[in-house]
Amino acid sequence: MTHRFHMNTRDGARRLIFRTIGAGATVLLLGVASGCTLGGAAAGGVIGNEATNHSTLGTVGGAVAGGVIGHELGK
Repeated sequence: MTHRFHMNTRDGARRLIFRTIGAGATVLLLGVASGCTLGGAAAGGVIGNEATNHSTLGTVGGAVAGGVIGHELGK
């Protein structure tokens, strides 16, 4: 049985790249605009979640990295 909305590996990789780039741009803009640790952590968590296909470890790791980046940009 064939699914109507079958996505091949190339489309999945392309979608992941665009999501990661979009989320990265969001982190940079949020970090620069707010310059705070909380904003960076929230944006990093979103990026980590999307980049690792919704894994908990990726979300937490992204939040930690985003918090550090937000803290450093806020100095």
